[in-house]
Amino acid sequence: MRDSPNIIITGTPGVGKTTHCELLSQRTGLRHLSVNQIVKDKGCHEGWDEEYSCWIVDEDRLLDSLEDEVPTGGCLIDWHACDLFPKRWIDLVVVLRVDSSTLYDRLNARGYPEAKLQENLDAELMDVLIQEAREAYDDEIVVELTSNTSEEMEENIDRIEEWIKRWKLDHGSS
Repeated sequence: MRDSPNIIITGTPGVGKTTHCELLSQRTGLRHLSVNQIVKDKGCHEGWDEEYSCWIVDEDRLLDSLEDEVPTGGCLIDWHACDLFPKRWIDLVVVLRVDSSTLYDRLNARGYPEAKLQENLDAELMDVLIQEAREAYDDEIVVELTSNTSEEMEENIDRIEEWIKRWKLDHGSS
């Protein structure tokens, strides 16, 4: 029995996952788990992909590194994928979305290689991550939110914070 929920904040790179998690962590006290940082710090990878400028994640090693922390609750999991986390760990999946021109500008500003930029634009246009979330988790815990502007981000934070408060009340937590 957990005192606090576990929430995945997912979406293609550039949608605002980390910003959402950092602000939610400050407001709620939930722990921000940046999967990219964990992969790097705990060596949960099989090396570096030069073409895409990213780590090749070893999902089994990643899950092993999280198995003592996440099941106890209170985690905001920040990553571009969600379907590898066991259903029993997760209470809410938030899929952040942005329009293609906003996403292009954000990824271009990060200096993404063309292949990585195009792959992420395609994934966003084809609804890849929302489909993965809906296939991996029960519909009632999957929420799709837009994150094009700072106003939308603030509304998202407020909405998720309210959801956390309700979850805690429903589960007898203070």
